[in-house]
Amino acid sequence: MPTTEKVHQLPQTNQLRALHTIIRDRDAARTDFVHHSRRVIRLLLEAALDLLPFDKQDVTTPVGETYPGLRFTGKLCAVPVIRAGDAMADELRQMIPGIRVGKILIQRDKTTKLPQLHYWNLPDDVADRHVLLLEPMLATGGSARTAIEVLGAAGVREDRIVLVNFLSAPEGIEAVHAAHPEVTIVTSSIEERLNAGAFMIPGIGDFGDRYFGTTDSALAAGR
Repeated sequence: MPTTEKVHQLPQTNQLRALHTIIRDRDAARTDFVHHSRRVIRLLLEAALDLLPFDKQDVTTPVGETYPGLRFTGKLCAVPVIRAGDAMADELRQMIPGIRVGKILIQRDKTTKLPQLHYWNLPDDVADRHVLLLEPMLATGGSARTAIEVLGAAGVREDRIVLVNFLSAPEGIEAVHAAHPEVTIVTSSIEERLNAGAFMIPGIGDFGDRYFGTTDSALAAGR
C-alpha cells in the first residue's frame, strides 16, 4: 500500500530500518526497545505536526535580516488511546509543553474480539481543535474507528484528525478509511498483512507490554 494524500508512511531510510531492526528483535532488552521506540515516535510526531495548517510569519534575525517563517494556525490537542498511546503522548508533551491532552480507553472483548469503549475525557473545546490521535498499533482498525467515533461525537471534524501509528496493517488502514475517509494516517511502517489471528506480520509484538514492561516475553503478539 503506497503513501497517499491520506496515508503518510515515514521515508524508509537506512536509519529508520536500523531502528526497526532493534525494536522488532524479540530478544531486545526493554531499555533498548524503549530508547529506540522513542526515537521513532519523535519522527512520527514531527511528521504529523508537519501536516497541520501554517500561516506565514516573518521575523527579524539577530543580524537585522528578515526570515520568512511560518507559525501554526489553530489549536491543537493530543488524544492517546491508553495505555500504549501514552508512550506517544509523553514524547509529544516534551516537544510541546502545555499541550492539551485527552484520553480514551478502549479494550478488546476477550470473547467477541470487538473493541469496547470504557472511558473518555476530552478538552471542552475539542471540537475547535486539530487532534493528534495516538494509537501505536493499527491492525484490524476496530479500536481506531471507535476512537474516531468518540471524537466525532464530540464535534471534531474528520479532516482535523491525524491518526498516528507506530505500525499499520493494510487491512486496518482500509477499515479506517472505509468509515472515516477524511482522517489522515501517519505511520512508520505499513506491514505486509494480518495473519489468521489478526496479528501484524512481520510485526513488533505487544507494543504496550514491551514498552511498559508488563510482560517478560517479547514474543507476545499485539494488535
